Amino acid sequence: MSGKSVDKIFLGITLLLLFGGFFVFLSASFGLLARNGGESFENVFVSQILLGLVLGITAMYMASRFNYKYLRSFSFYLFVISIILTCFVFVPGIGFAHGGAKRWIDLRLTTFQPSELLKLGFVLYLAAWLSSAKDKVRTFKFGTMPFLIFLLFPAMLLVAQPDIGTFGIIVAAGMAMFFSAGGKLSHIFAIIITGIILFFIVVQLKPYLWDRIDIFMNPDKDPQGAGYQMNQSLIAVGSGKLFGRGFGQGIQKFPPFLPEPTNDSIFAVASEEFGFVGSSLIIFLFVLFAMRGFRISSQAPDRFSRLLVIGIVILIITQSFINIASMVGLFPLTGVPLLFISHGGTALLFALAEVGIILNISRYKVGSISQ
Repeated sequence: MSGKSVDKIFLGITLLLLFGGFFVFLSASFGLLARNGGESFENVFVSQILLGLVLGITAMYMASRFNYKYLRSFSFYLFVISIILTCFVFVPGIGFAHGGAKRWIDLRLTTFQPSELLKLGFVLYLAAWLSSAKDKVRTFKFGTMPFLIFLLFPAMLLVAQPDIGTFGIIVAAGMAMFFSAGGKLSHIFAIIITGIILFFIVVQLKPYLWDRIDIFMNPDKDPQGAGYQMNQSLIAVGSGKLFGRGFGQGIQKFPPFLPEPTNDSIFAVASEEFGFVGSSLIIFLFVLFAMRGFRISSQAPDRFSRLLVIGIVILIITQSFINIASMVGLFPLTGVPLLFISHGGTALLFALAEVGIILNISRYKVGSISQ
């Protein structure tokens, strides 16, 4: 029998991240207001409030209500649609480029990032396929090879944009799901080694990637150029000390310091204003999010739902920790937002929809649905 209500602890953790993150975002937005008289400030708020919060909370509620088993039936079509929409970013007049990357579709009122739908479409279809493949997952012909083919589609689209960070997040989720479904360790190690080799080949073809790795290894090499954002982030994090400067009192979010105070660098803003204690609380909430999500997965009633929850949790946690690690100098800058906190209406919309799916699955208990 299905449960009477969703997992309230998981919902509570999500709401703490969401509404706590909104206050961090609000403070960081003051930096945009000071940069250009409010034009970007207004555009950011339209995206974050209307597309992100309002539609996102609506999507979370709706995703938590219908029977999640329908997702399995429509997973292939959603994956195909996500691939087609991602292709539109390359169409002149439709695709929107920013910072040298073609990642958005121009909707005039706002922009839409189809790679967020691609992430969800990928884990949905992969969960459906893995749950059907069963023991065949352990074979190379019927397990590893199809899995690599599934990865090939987002790889081609995201490397071309380029959006290596998002592709890395998809790989992390896919590998976790493949391992959880019973993929052979020898095949997984072979995939990892092959992936490392291919990554270094891509680095040679995409000089900007090598520049980011070089700056990560030598942050003082070009402090006024390629290393500017990383250095300013480290200054912001360090200046927060134990308890921070206080809400709205940060300095680094204003020009000419952090270049992306509401996006890539928002964790640095939070660290400056709320210090080690506040930034540690954010990390702790993400850890709790992962732990509770995995608990829901362990209690899910069937193979499809267990794998789907694992995939979604890894998507959200990997992206968030990559962002945090890049702000404290533990990972190269990737440009991926900090979910529930950073600017990114599309990212917030789909993150909340994904949370809704997990809440939906949390209504059910082990043994309520046949394997």
